[in-house]
Amino acid sequence: MIKLNFFSRFLALISLLLFLSSCNALKYRPVDAKEYPPDPKERVKKNMEEGRGFRFMGGEKKGGVFDFASSNPLWRASLDTISFLPLASANYSGGIIISDWYSGDSSNESIKITIRFLSNEIRADALEIKVFSKKCGTQADCSITENNGQIVRDLKKSILKKATIFEKEFTKKNKKKYLGKIR
Repeated sequence: MIKLNFFSRFLALISLLLFLSSCNALKYRPVDAKEYPPDPKERVKKNMEEGRGFRFMGGEKKGGVFDFASSNPLWRASLDTISFLPLASANYSGGIIISDWYSGDSSNESIKITIRFLSNEIRADALEIKVFSKKCGTQADCSITENNGQIVRDLKKSILKKATIFEKEFTKKNKKKYLGKIR
């Protein structure tokens, strides 16, 4: 029994060594010292730029920004502004909010709002808002028109005001006091 246990361990060790020796990352590669800067900080910077290595805390990130919808003040302000409307679609990754037709008190007139996000920055040109009006005389006689008037400007103004308030609250909440030199 002892010989079998020793033999199985020996066989496992040999197979592990053979497996690791076939790894390309573990093979010896001669390196020219002229290719790498002598300063360790510069070497780390060069390795990170080339995509080698990793960082534990913070640092510059490569790739896209994957924020949650709740952390985007423009998105939150838009949903808050049109919260009285029933939503047909709200797609954060697609950057669009589409409301359903809403009639309120009137039975023959209703509106529909679409908000398209062109940027995550809080700017007037970051939003494209369209308001559609539907007026129905009879059940089959309805006309739909796009309204580019005062309601679009008022909606945009309200969304931008709320977004700036949300942004100020977020930065105020996440601002950390500087305690001196970081070691």
